[in-house]
Amino acid sequence: MTRKGQAITLSLGMQDKQNLEELARKFGQVWGDKPNISRLVKAIAQRKLAIEPNFDWQLTELEALNNARKALVDLGQTDLALKIADLLLHRGEVEHLCIRSELETFIQMQSVPWRLEVTELIERKQPFRLSEYVDATGQVWIFDVHYAELVRHEGREYLDCWCASSEGNQDLPPLQHNWCFRLDRYRGSAIRPLPKPARWRGDFDRIEVEFHCYGRLAHSYFESKHDVNDRREHCNWLDNDTYRVVRSVYNTYWLNRELRMHGENCEVIAPTAVRSHFYEELQATLQRYQADHTRSEGDHQ
Repeated sequence: MTRKGQAITLSLGMQDKQNLEELARKFGQVWGDKPNISRLVKAIAQRKLAIEPNFDWQLTELEALNNARKALVDLGQTDLALKIADLLLHRGEVEHLCIRSELETFIQMQSVPWRLEVTELIERKQPFRLSEYVDATGQVWIFDVHYAELVRHEGREYLDCWCASSEGNQDLPPLQHNWCFRLDRYRGSAIRPLPKPARWRGDFDRIEVEFHCYGRLAHSYFESKHDVNDRREHCNWLDNDTYRVVRSVYNTYWLNRELRMHGENCEVIAPTAVRSHFYEELQATLQRYQADHTRSEGDHQ
């Protein structure tokens, strides 16, 4: 102590000193451009900063909050999802979950000007032009969009659209005006509204696909049937072990990926074009495994 009542000396280890400097910088307690511990302590004493117990959050609690954030995004409640993401980022425990970069990317994507503009255009039902979209091969595309939704497929956010152009679309002919764009592949800086007579559509082009669920999958699907309205589905039991599902689909790529993971417990029934395409994919997979199996047998002879 040098001058009574005016100065104190703190005995700190190097790590504690660094931690206090980080807090000083975080809360703007600096001298010039350097963090100042004395100013931090003074701000606490003057109750400009409050000290509260740090109740460490369990990893299960953090995971539950992050899952809630994802669910809110799926429901279109982006504002609430952003609040949860911001809350999680202020917790040091997120480092143990390795989700900091995921949260930061999510927040950054919501604040991209063109994304905010797309959201506004969708809410206004205003057709727009999406330019400078780069696909997986590096080709640049321009699309005139007449319907769009921001949706999540397998944990990643996409802009699903109905576009005037169908060139290059590999889906079934009735669905070739429907496109699925990854948000991180858009390289443009602005979205241009389309002038009249361009009109906003009420939905994507759709087809009805029937598939059957068997065994355990049938019963688990039945238990979750409270979601059928959101999935545009009609369901009924054909027998005690077979559950029939008819779903309104606008993209067969994601349907195929979903159903393939159920293996022999799921079968595409109709329409024939969807069943045939699904069958051809399974045959190609089987042939690849057969070739590997034959090669492996040859190596062991």
